[in-house]
Amino acid sequence: MSTETQSPVRVTKEPPSGSIRPRRRLPRFAALGLYVAGIALGALLSALTGFSIALTVIYGAILGALAVYVGSRVVEGRRKATDRLVTALVTTAFAVAMVPLVSLVYTVLDKGLARFDGAFFSNSMFRVVGEGGGAYHAILGTVVITALAAVISVPIGLLTAIYLVEYGSGRLKRAITFFVDVMTGIPSIVAGLFAFALFTLVFGNDVRLGVMGAVALSVLMIPVVVRSCEEVLKLVPNELREASYALGVPKWRTVVKVVLPTAVAGLGTGITLAVARVVGETAPLLVTVGLITGTNLNPFDGRMATLPVFAFYQLTQPGTATQAFLDRAWTAALVLIILVMVLNVVARLISRLFAPKTGR
Repeated sequence: MSTETQSPVRVTKEPPSGSIRPRRRLPRFAALGLYVAGIALGALLSALTGFSIALTVIYGAILGALAVYVGSRVVEGRRKATDRLVTALVTTAFAVAMVPLVSLVYTVLDKGLARFDGAFFSNSMFRVVGEGGGAYHAILGTVVITALAAVISVPIGLLTAIYLVEYGSGRLKRAITFFVDVMTGIPSIVAGLFAFALFTLVFGNDVRLGVMGAVALSVLMIPVVVRSCEEVLKLVPNELREASYALGVPKWRTVVKVVLPTAVAGLGTGITLAVARVVGETAPLLVTVGLITGTNLNPFDGRMATLPVFAFYQLTQPGTATQAFLDRAWTAALVLIILVMVLNVVARLISRLFAPKTGR
């Protein structure tokens, strides 16, 4: 007796004709073409009313977004047209925000590379009244004062963040949070005046010390460290703390052995970004540190030179060789930008290298 295997027959129901319309889409670069056409029309309209770059940007952004919306609405429908409109507006806002940044970087590079040489990094301004010289003394002064400010700020800020997250409660916690928020928004010159008044009460009116600048920078740095470290500590799962408590580990040891190692990547990133926040401050250092032309690496003995103040004086008080002073000012600004960029890169590397490994 033979058995025949029959393959199953699939029955498909065809939808009635006319119930599904094929989705129409604009060609790949049609939206970009419509936006560019709107920008060109905006430039033409600006030329007719007296050409202006600002008016061209405004007219072009409005007409370009409108052209994209209308073209997409006709072909693709209302939902897709709304999506393309929002995309065009967000892209335009990003491009407008990038214009000042690109312009700033280009200007500093164009003017700062003139003195970006070995002499700038190996010579000071001691007995230099015209061309030549460099910012060797100012670079070292910036490193010393910023490092001292970090030594003051990091323990205070980190311990405050640990208290707020792990121990704080009630009125004291709310008061600390309030004052940290207030300190975050104070002008930098106020921090400089605070440090100047503090040291003046002890040493007199003529005192100018590197440690004064470090104290002023620490006033600006502490709230940033507190806020960043507090948010990072809040991200540590409570399950880790509860597991440690269940094993009988005291709270302080849980914080030291569990919470801090888990959050070390975020803590390092926040502290590095806080240093980058204060490394270019000028106003508090003008009041507290002053400027010298020689090299002084002792923050407790006399004035010190820093890059922001060096750039300020080179720009505002040029001597007989005006162009030489301006070149040094622009190069100092370029070095500051490079320092901030390096600190941000270091923060990224810390976040990546020390992040907890979640994979198996």
